[in-house]
Amino acid sequence: MASTTGRALGKRLRPTNREAEAPLWAQVKASLTGLILGEGLQDHARLPSETELCARFGVSRTVVREAMSQMVNEGLIYRLQGKGAFVAGRRDEQDFVGTTVGFSGELADKRKQVTRRILRQETGPATARIRKLMRLEEGERLVYVDRVMAVEGTPRMIVRWAVIERVAPGLEAVPLENRSLYDTIGRQYGIRLARAERWIEAVAAMGEDARLLQVPEGTPVLGIESAAFDQTGQAVEYYTALYLTDRSRLHFTVASPSF
Repeated sequence: MASTTGRALGKRLRPTNREAEAPLWAQVKASLTGLILGEGLQDHARLPSETELCARFGVSRTVVREAMSQMVNEGLIYRLQGKGAFVAGRRDEQDFVGTTVGFSGELADKRKQVTRRILRQETGPATARIRKLMRLEEGERLVYVDRVMAVEGTPRMIVRWAVIERVAPGLEAVPLENRSLYDTIGRQYGIRLARAERWIEAVAAMGEDARLLQVPEGTPVLGIESAAFDQTGQAVEYYTALYLTDRSRLHFTVASPSF
């Protein structure tokens, strides 16, 4: 189905019914959704152009755009500037942001192949931002490990990670290309994370980050910042990450508040 053109797909669609109670955009949306789900279109298959859809459904461009905007919001399709609309890939649920489980460790449990490309692995002083979030004294040194994480060969996440050097001495020399960081610090240094404080915001991948993720500049990603603590309340780990959510979604478990 990946080789099926948008024009060929358009021939399977039927004009809207202006006598029906459903709005025209809802009819267009229902027809396109049925085409995607009923025909079992492959992920990233290209849909007919807006011009083709207007002609096929007998509606205006405004109607088609409203239908497609709703489908984008529901995660059924995505758009690429100047290229058209495509079937969205099925999204895996990821729990790593809401727990102290690592990204690669969680995906390993789901039988996903995770590969890691090391960008930087060295020691250095803590920045002012890290000192603030981890509540560190000036002069504290960290081991920095920057990596690109890929799932089934597709870049998914850039992680710029740091751990206090005195609790993980020599980590800068440990081969990490084929290892989970959390498994390594747990087994080799006995580090167990008890809780983490995290901040999440929508950002755009730009410059080198966009190149590493293999996406156009301006592609929306999630920006994550985290500071994690061990059972004694000692700050141990810090990271920032850029996470692509086009093929996955984040899952959180939220406890009921006490009053």
